[in-house]
Amino acid sequence: MGCDGGTIPKRDELVRTKKKPEQKDKDAELSYRWRHCSINQQPLQKPIVACQLGRLYSKTSVIEGLLDRTPLPETATHIKSLKDVKELELTANPAFSDGAEKGDGYVDRQCSPFICPVIGLEMNGKFKFCFLWTCGCVMSERAIKLVKDKIQMCHKCQKQYEDEDIVVLNAANDDLNVMTERMITRQLKAKAEKKAKKAKVKSEEDSSQISAKTGVNRSAANGSSSSNGLKTSAASSSSSGTGKRALTTGADIPNPEMKKTKKDYSVADDPNASSVFKSLFTSHKNAKQQTRAHWVTYNPFYN
Repeated sequence: MGCDGGTIPKRDELVRTKKKPEQKDKDAELSYRWRHCSINQQPLQKPIVACQLGRLYSKTSVIEGLLDRTPLPETATHIKSLKDVKELELTANPAFSDGAEKGDGYVDRQCSPFICPVIGLEMNGKFKFCFLWTCGCVMSERAIKLVKDKIQMCHKCQKQYEDEDIVVLNAANDDLNVMTERMITRQLKAKAEKKAKKAKVKSEEDSSQISAKTGVNRSAANGSSSSNGLKTSAASSSSSGTGKRALTTGADIPNPEMKKTKKDYSVADDPNASSVFKSLFTSHKNAKQQTRAHWVTYNPFYN
């Protein structure tokens, strides 16, 4: 047993006791969860985004994970695109100093770089913090419960929201189940809105095509009716027995001036034309007496 020389052994030296499991430092764990990205486990870098389950990410890591072919970790498998995350509007803590840690000084790990904009609580994990899915503003749950109006408005940007738009950051246990249900309902609502929008666009296109077809049909019908009218008028004129000669007479022409455009019309035989006007044309007898060209028409008898 030893015990020679006046030594007195202790109980833990003689009896083997069961070692207690190593316990985690809760403060260090909270500080890690609220200051590090859930994808690459690196310190959060602005811009900071959060998913519908309340987990924090650096936006660059989310983009790299979506572009990379390797699958995302289990904590981010529900992120399929940037629409599944929301950029956070955070309020900086003026008492936080971001610098390198020194071994000979005290480091306050409970001091958070962000605070609640309403009541000033630090976002270090000891208090529940939420963000609104409509605007992305971050504030404490205590501020949302204390300041309530009939119409729910964001305390920071004054944008209206509903209870389903509240997302708890770093949710756990019951809060995580609630956030999962809200995520599913939000996704179903987005799909329904997208489907309704597509149906509306399709109905508008169909109505425009129908209106275009009806317009073409109407124009075709008007053209056929006008052609039918011409055919009936031609048939009536042919049935009267006058023929082309009847069309050349001045009595059948509604405007007497139009008869001057016919082939059998002659200025020399027109009783309404003056002798001076008739002399301008070569068909008149006075035109042959001219020996030089005049300024109105070219006289072929003059060389």
